[in-house]
Amino acid sequence: MQLKRIGQQTIDLPSRPALCGNGSFVGKKEGEGPLGLRFDHVAKDELYGQESFELAERRLYLDAIDTAIKKAGLTPEEIQFLLGGDLLNQIITASFSARDLGIPFIGLYGACSTMSESLCLAGMLLDGGHAQQVVCAASSHFCTAERQYRFPLEFGSQRPPTAQWTVTGAGATVVTMEPKVQPLAHIARCCMGRVVDLGISDANNMGAAMAPAAADTLLSLFRDTGTGPEDYDRIITGDLGQVGHDLLMQLMREARVPLIDERYQDCGLMIYNREEQDVHAGGSGCGCSATVLNGFYLPKLQNGDLKRILFMSTGALMSPTSSQQGETIPGIAHAVVLESPLMGGKA
Repeated sequence: MQLKRIGQQTIDLPSRPALCGNGSFVGKKEGEGPLGLRFDHVAKDELYGQESFELAERRLYLDAIDTAIKKAGLTPEEIQFLLGGDLLNQIITASFSARDLGIPFIGLYGACSTMSESLCLAGMLLDGGHAQQVVCAASSHFCTAERQYRFPLEFGSQRPPTAQWTVTGAGATVVTMEPKVQPLAHIARCCMGRVVDLGISDANNMGAAMAPAAADTLLSLFRDTGTGPEDYDRIITGDLGQVGHDLLMQLMREARVPLIDERYQDCGLMIYNREEQDVHAGGSGCGCSATVLNGFYLPKLQNGDLKRILFMSTGALMSPTSSQQGETIPGIAHAVVLESPLMGGKA
């Protein structure tokens, strides 16, 4: 059997699984940002008509999945796997949503790297012949994340400049081998990241904790595939924010593989207007890259504005327990190469 592995960490997907449905649901603050018109729906408030913030996040998750499946021309009964996660303990948003949907469920926890992690695994499942259509989803909610990881909302704690604002939102993508509609994009390759920990322990400085993992994954993919920053129309990180963005640029310069300024974008810097919205270093959370990918980038791939992008969500693998015990924050980043359907869709 011919291996599809390239180098140490990269997997080639010669069948080029298709992304054929996308859903992006966000909160009020995200809707007021620069990308507000790109999303499928903007909630009027943080509760989204529910009795708790956790229930609101779950409703966003289910609505994003429902929208993605409908756009793909499918029904929930035709979806063979749900791959997804969120930030809450025991990924209760994803698992309780899977309970309601009745779709075979593979729960994932990659922190804020979950969207790209799910796309990588979906691509391998389909390319390996283990499924025909799956849905990937990830979500976060400012209010649920803050009171789990840091302080009760009522506490009104002072946020340092390095802090990021957890995006309230959910994104979902249908990946299929049998497109019933015009594909948005095709998955060409994926690179599974390693856990990297350079000793950052400040839960309010996640950008610095995640940037080394982002650099490690980028360098691994470039080494494995013989490509470089110039081979991609965009290199997109998930939610490094300003601190992590600048640190990644520095790390890549030191590795002598500098990123091209106009081709590198971070979802955490795109989803909010930092001059007008009080988000400090930018956005974060599973829903950050999930909503920006589905609301902004996939349409650009579909219409050919972008031909090939490297989408890499980044995650801080912390927990309330580890933070309270003084542990450092390991980082992880998974990358997926997405190509426009106008490129042909096959290797």
